[in-house]
Amino acid sequence: MDKLWAPWRIKYLKAAKLKGCIFCRAKKEPVKNFCILKSRHSMAILNIFPYNNGHVMVSPLKHVKDFSGLKDAQLLDLLKTVQRVKRGLSKALKPHGFNIGVNLGSQAGAGITGHLHIHIVPRWRQDTNFMPAIYNTKIISQSLAELYKRLKRC
Repeated sequence: MDKLWAPWRIKYLKAAKLKGCIFCRAKKEPVKNFCILKSRHSMAILNIFPYNNGHVMVSPLKHVKDFSGLKDAQLLDLLKTVQRVKRGLSKALKPHGFNIGVNLGSQAGAGITGHLHIHIVPRWRQDTNFMPAIYNTKIISQSLAELYKRLKRC
């Protein structure tokens, strides 16, 4: 069996399981939680377990589980934040496309069900190759710290 070394992942594996909402923690400690953008009603954080390089989650600052918990100004700000993040990702990473979506409820695939968030996943023509198909392994080619610094400049 071939080995794919990813020594930087050990800190995530050994980290104590934190209680509470990751988005609420990020609101209080933005740098520690890779918050790349904060607006009046929303914020964007890097996903520390990304599906692809540049995977960002945009959430309202208000802890709500569904769009119906937001006022019009909060909803508009949330979508404008998605637009700003997508623009920054385009500039910094030059992807060929994006997957942008919301999973509401665990049956819809939401890993975090209590705080509404929108996933923005950059995609490239070459990002689906034999590794995920044959070895069930995804390769992320950039560290979170490097990506964070790059996106903060956009």
